Amino acid sequence: MRKPVPPNKRIEQTPLWRRSSCARRWADSGGDPGPSAVGGRRFERSAGGSKGTRAPALGAVGYRGTPDRQVHNMASRSAANSIDEYIAEFPAETQRVLDELRALIKASAPDATEAISYAIPTFDLKGHLVHFASFAKHIGFYPTGSGIRAFKEQLKPYKSGKGSVQFPLGQPLPTDLIRRIVEFRVEENTGKASK
Repeated sequence: MRKPVPPNKRIEQTPLWRRSSCARRWADSGGDPGPSAVGGRRFERSAGGSKGTRAPALGAVGYRGTPDRQVHNMASRSAANSIDEYIAEFPAETQRVLDELRALIKASAPDATEAISYAIPTFDLKGHLVHFASFAKHIGFYPTGSGIRAFKEQLKPYKSGKGSVQFPLGQPLPTDLIRRIVEFRVEENTGKASK
């Protein structure tokens, strides 16, 4: 016969899919969500944890899901419907930098239209041209992967990813570099569209 499990140890032995809020709702209604509640697999928390994919505690702020599918809730996502509204959400100093970047993009791509896409300011010209966004310590500039690859050497002083670059707040924007990247993207998009 099995030894009874103390109440404080029961939660660790309960499969994760039974501890989720969705599973609790099903259980409260008399149903059983089964393993399909987490993509067809039953997850159990190991006593020692695991490297990399440890599930946050239930009720943790900002995350929901299972260890293999953590989804961050975008609580700080902008609800702006225009670039003017987006820029107005930030402090005066950040607004000045965003206005400077916006004017620079408009001057480099006068035929581009302004929009909000992915909840950030976007310039379109026969497809997405560039995006930009403001964060606590930097301005994110998103000229797509091709824009980053074409100017890889000039972007070395800045933190960058496959399709993005971060310009730190408090430092002057590299206006000449941004202008050349936008012009490159205009040529790329108009060239694609004419083919």
